[in-house]
Amino acid sequence: MIINLSEHHSLVSNWIAELRDQDIQTDQMRFRRNLERIGEVAAYEISKKLSSKNKEITTPLGIANCSVLQSQPVLATILRAGLGMHNGLLNYFDKAENAFISAYRKHHLDGSFDIQLGYMSCPEIEDKVVIISDPMIATGASLVKVIQYLKQEGEIKELHIVCAIACTVGLEFVLKAHANATIWCGDIDDELTAKGYIVPGLGDAGDLAFGPKIQS
Repeated sequence: MIINLSEHHSLVSNWIAELRDQDIQTDQMRFRRNLERIGEVAAYEISKKLSSKNKEITTPLGIANCSVLQSQPVLATILRAGLGMHNGLLNYFDKAENAFISAYRKHHLDGSFDIQLGYMSCPEIEDKVVIISDPMIATGASLVKVIQYLKQEGEIKELHIVCAIACTVGLEFVLKAHANATIWCGDIDDELTAKGYIVPGLGDAGDLAFGPKIQS
């Protein structure tokens, strides 16, 4: 399932517009905050889908019957670009356990690239809801590899993916590999360049959020 949040939330579409705007992009703090806010909206929407239970809460004046989450999800993100959205999710699922995975494109002289995976820090995920945040789904290759990497640690009960902008090609690739995933997008673009960049997209989310990196 694919949900385009811009079609349901006018604030999300405003934040996406600011993320895309090359003049506003010069403000790294605002760029990070907009990613965080999209993560917060996604967390709120995902929370509606999660199982709850009744719990008796003692107040100063009596007992209240409250509906609370049956269990917290595991929040996973792809370093480094996903940290902004991860913070937004963590603002809402504040008791969640967290997983961090390093994934990047290793470019070759002929213009092609491979997806390289490195560091992973992961809690127990067996039979748990997992929410993965990655601001851009372009080809979908890195995301598919990351999910496969995570699944080596345990069987995921329910998988949600949160991104700022996705390309239709990447969405199809991810769902072909993981058909039961639900993908929450800030917006969806249709064009992908030969080098695997989304058009119109917004550029390199990691660089825009945290500054340019040295390419080796």
